[in-house]
Amino acid sequence: MRRRPVSVAILTALTLSIAAALTPAHAQTFSVLYNFGTQSSDPCKPYNSGIVAQGRDGNLYSTATSCGANDAGAAFKITPAGTFTVLYDFGSDGTPFSGLTLGTDGNFYGTTVSGGTSGDGTIFKITPSGSKTILYNFTGFSDGYTPYAPPVQGTDGNFYGTTSRSGSVGIWGTVWKLTPSGTFTTLYRFDMTHGRAPLAPLVQGTDGNFYGTTSGGGTGGGGCGGEGCGVVFKITTAGKLTVLYNFDVAHGQSPDGPLVQGSDGNFYGTTIYGGNNGNGVIFRITPSGTVTVLHNMNAATDGASNYAGLVQASDGSFYGATVNGGTDNAGTFFKITRTGSYSVLHTFDGATGANAWVTPFQHTNGIVYGDTQGGGTGNQVNCPTGTCGVVYSWSAKLPAFVTLQPYSGKVGSQIGILGQGFSSSSVVKFNGVKATTVKLTGTTFLLATVPVGTLDGYVTVTTGTTTLKSSQQFVVHNSWGSGKAMPTARFGAFAGAIGEKIYVVGGATNSGYQVTNVNEIYNTQTNTWTTGAPDPTPRELGASAVVNGILYVIGGSTGGSNPLTLVEAYNPVSNTWTTKAPMPTARNSMPAVVDKNVIYVIGGYDPNTQVFDDTVESYNTTTDTWTEEKPLPVATAWEAVGLLGITVVAADGQISPGTVVGTNEGYNPSTNTWTGLTADPTPRLEACFATISGELYVAGGANATQVLIVNEAYSGTTKKWTTLASMPNALQTAGSATVGGRLYCFGGANSNLSSIYNNVQIYQP
Repeated sequence: MRRRPVSVAILTALTLSIAAALTPAHAQTFSVLYNFGTQSSDPCKPYNSGIVAQGRDGNLYSTATSCGANDAGAAFKITPAGTFTVLYDFGSDGTPFSGLTLGTDGNFYGTTVSGGTSGDGTIFKITPSGSKTILYNFTGFSDGYTPYAPPVQGTDGNFYGTTSRSGSVGIWGTVWKLTPSGTFTTLYRFDMTHGRAPLAPLVQGTDGNFYGTTSGGGTGGGGCGGEGCGVVFKITTAGKLTVLYNFDVAHGQSPDGPLVQGSDGNFYGTTIYGGNNGNGVIFRITPSGTVTVLHNMNAATDGASNYAGLVQASDGSFYGATVNGGTDNAGTFFKITRTGSYSVLHTFDGATGANAWVTPFQHTNGIVYGDTQGGGTGNQVNCPTGTCGVVYSWSAKLPAFVTLQPYSGKVGSQIGILGQGFSSSSVVKFNGVKATTVKLTGTTFLLATVPVGTLDGYVTVTTGTTTLKSSQQFVVHNSWGSGKAMPTARFGAFAGAIGEKIYVVGGATNSGYQVTNVNEIYNTQTNTWTTGAPDPTPRELGASAVVNGILYVIGGSTGGSNPLTLVEAYNPVSNTWTTKAPMPTARNSMPAVVDKNVIYVIGGYDPNTQVFDDTVESYNTTTDTWTEEKPLPVATAWEAVGLLGITVVAADGQISPGTVVGTNEGYNPSTNTWTGLTADPTPRLEACFATISGELYVAGGANATQVLIVNEAYSGTTKKWTTLASMPNALQTAGSATVGGRLYCFGGANSNLSSIYNNVQIYQP
């Protein structure tokens, strides 16, 4: 495997003085907080990943890879004022390249690239006082070995991480999960096509999935040679991995640093090489995989070799550091905005540090901290003057804030809050709702219970006249929120998500089934509506599905009757509609499921004959052809459907006038067979539904007498139904879609269609 070249141009402090190094423009903001090697017991040369964490006590915690009592590095603590303490010296138990991450228990977690029972690395826990425990010993086989990144704790309480290598043939690193009780699971093994050598820590997105990068591999080509240019990937907690982007030289090569999710919902990152100048790029990638190069690095003026990732600070800008480049070829510390405006804030020169491999970190006091592998004025036998590295700070009076552990939870759960200046009189509010149960630990940590009535939003802590706001919004799980109302109230609309946008097409606008052909587009990131080209055929109560970025609108009716076979496809890029091969059986009130680019249209109803349909027909989007499949066991309309693993699930619906059922059937497309599943405890039809993370969510709908607010989920793993938080507003026949792990319900109507809605109800599992 290719290991990153350590091309470090370290200038010594013997040839440079601090006075000459600090220019007046930077003297007030950039400071060397500590020189590694100042004390004989110091570790030195912090290296990538080297993640820095803020502890509950307000101090900073991380690791360095060399020096120390055993010349194998150490875990350390440093106060914001610069007091440095060694917590633990590593030795035969491995070398810690990872840095540390803070767990919800107040302890820190990291990895070693070596050591352990097999010499292949470990996962460890260390307390704020320095007591270390090995949680797992890598074996070097299918579980992988040589982990450079620390674990991150997911919202489910488990720890997730990567290894850069694996002993299995053709495997180039792994993604793993570790439960708090110590159960280890290999979730995914990389295979070159999907990336090789993940070196950076994972980041959990607001959708609950994890996102990461690999140093090489992928199918981007473009001059990267046999090792590949690297990828950006998404992986679920169950281990399903999707490559979001394959890098090529033009768009960057070797993204070794971690991603960070910005306040706009997109992810931001860096590459070591590639781009217009070959010195790496800074990029933005949407959750669906669209990459934009924000800046091409120029070694002489900008710095080069972005091994570190970015941190989004409380001013909204991103801060990063480079290993090489700049006027002294010792790297730079820089700022870049979301729109790509780039500026160098400090040029490392040896005396003030050199070669910054580690991603900067912003403390809740507003100051940005980081460390370098070389430079400085420390001096030890194993790191002579100018080679030990420094801890630096950048103070630009950025806003202080609070950070949460975790950034999501249910009502009643306890959330840790890191900050400063707290007291017994501090008032905590979750999106404006006051927390009545708050426990104070010192002046830098609070434990607050999420109060009843909380919706997604920012958390504030007010102490006296000072109010600190969380850096991200807190997500309330098993809760409902609302989006901006649809421009056109309607029921029975077709809906489909493409990227971060949901397209809501057609539907009926009144109880007389007057149909519309509007195409209104909801942006889930900005909570705004725009319009697209209208459907050539006004209709309602049909099936919709998205395949490869194209929305298919299938069947339906032209006003309560006249069932259609018509299939039309909308391309959002060209904003045009195309007519496709007609569905063999005219019908409405039928849902659709996508599996491997094939759309399965299930059941339905003929309003002219009032006959319920058991027909199942599949549409191949590649060949534009239809195939009749094995019919439903019982003719049913208005079901809730979804794909759970390899099984198409069809739950609930109506089988005859006045007869609403909760039956649940599973269809295997490979064997063309149906199997009975656990019935829904709440029989209903015309519900809002979607599959999210292996569960079919069914909300609202109607039984034989009334519309419902009941919200339930069927698990494809446990084969059981779970009752969840009820919908705020009862409705039937809403348009359904999912983006970012949330269920969106558009419009709908009451039981007798006397009220037609334009509201948008959003469920966060």
